[in-house]
Amino acid sequence: MLPEEYRLKKRSAFKATYKSGKSFHKDGITMFCGREKNNDTPTRIGFVVSKKIHKRAVRRNRIKRLMRESLRLIIKENDFSTRYMSVIFVSTAKLLGKNFAEVDSAMKKLVEKL
Repeated sequence: MLPEEYRLKKRSAFKATYKSGKSFHKDGITMFCGREKNNDTPTRIGFVVSKKIHKRAVRRNRIKRLMRESLRLIIKENDFSTRYMSVIFVSTAKLLGKNFAEVDSAMKKLVEKL
């Protein structure tokens, strides 16, 4: 699980991140980047899996857990850029049948683009 300081929680923060405009897509994951930061606060990260992906919460939560774990390992290896104030990872239906290795490789490729 991500530490509390890295979590993006407020609806207004999600809206501002979506509105800022930068996005990247790779293998079923879309990454939205918020504005560049001016201060020393850590980068906030959010994960979104829509009900349109799957109607069961168990399946949606599994996708979020896979993405969170992958990002946690990336942060632990210190490969995560802290250039932006907020980053949101949005899943598509392509991730439903994938395992951790496939999700991890897609997340690493997206984080490299930061």
